[in-house]
Amino acid sequence: MSVITNIEDLKRIYARRVPKMFYDYAESGSWTEQTFRENSTDFDEIRLRQRVAVDMSGRSTASRMIGQDVAMPVALAPVGLTGMQCADGEIKAARAAEAFGVPFTLSTMSINSIEDVAEATTKPFWFQLYTMKDEDYVRRLIERAKAANCSALVITLDLQILGQRHKDLKNGLSAPPKLTPRTIANLMTKWAWGIEMLGAKRRHFGNIVGHVEGISDASSLGAWTAEQFDPSLDWGKIAKLKDMWGGKVILKGILDEEDARMALQVGADAITVSNHGGRQLDGALSSIRMLPRIMDAVGGDIEVHLDSGIRSGQDVLKALALGATGTMIGRAFVYGLGAMGQKGVTTALEVIRKELDISMALCGEKFVGDLGRHNLLLPEDFSCRWV
Repeated sequence: MSVITNIEDLKRIYARRVPKMFYDYAESGSWTEQTFRENSTDFDEIRLRQRVAVDMSGRSTASRMIGQDVAMPVALAPVGLTGMQCADGEIKAARAAEAFGVPFTLSTMSINSIEDVAEATTKPFWFQLYTMKDEDYVRRLIERAKAANCSALVITLDLQILGQRHKDLKNGLSAPPKLTPRTIANLMTKWAWGIEMLGAKRRHFGNIVGHVEGISDASSLGAWTAEQFDPSLDWGKIAKLKDMWGGKVILKGILDEEDARMALQVGADAITVSNHGGRQLDGALSSIRMLPRIMDAVGGDIEVHLDSGIRSGQDVLKALALGATGTMIGRAFVYGLGAMGQKGVTTALEVIRKELDISMALCGEKFVGDLGRHNLLLPEDFSCRWV
């Protein structure tokens, strides 16, 4: 096997190993994919300020996210269908995150269930909630996350209505894959994935199948899910969900200063600046470009995380230097998971930490908490201040 030096190396292996519909599910955005692309390319506009003759010994990437000690300020983001990227993918990713010392977030739309992941791990993980029209199901889902001792509830705000993702529609995305001639032809080239998947604990959405009346197979699940995302979600409902949970709450999907202020008002413990990886409103600004505006608005009053577009430790450094307390990675760990399972997730985390550590040193900083805008060279119009 070739030497893995960066996240792109993992992505190339991932592309060879995983069926096309699941590769496209991760590696795509909505409509023209402008926002999906700019989430990553906008990081390139930020330059680092090199410093020399600074004592670089005794460095540490350790930090805290919502009161939790972390090996570096990076959490694994909630990613749906992770168990289709790799057999028992959520379990393997959670175990890798636990061993490394960073948070893992389980998606509502996971293949392995809350209970599966809790049984396979020894420390609390975060649970991400999609709000559904079926309020009884949502209540029971929250109770299941409590019973599993999840340490934070991550409420996703930017998927009340599903954005159109052309590749998913053209591929006929489903879990498990529907066996069409086109799908079968592709699966025949992914035999290692297929052999592993035969032994997977689950192949359906484990948090839904068996927990909703009448949902027993892929066809009934698809019809239910298509109708269930709650377009009426508002700040009043968010406040009720927070009270129902009773613990740490992170609101994910904030991309505007006014929404950040509203999150503060409802008592969130943290917000995640995110545009859903460019998979919802195409044409929205990248998360990193909106981060300075949101930090200026609420950064001193609430913990702020950055999600969408991070592919390296330097990207993490830039987000932290712009004021974020932590970051989330989705595709970066999925590449590793699809490429090499649990070992691949660990490799992705190791790559990012090494890049963060070395870049931090060459910027003249020892600790992630000391990073700031003084470490960056920004274009004058980077934060897009308009009237």
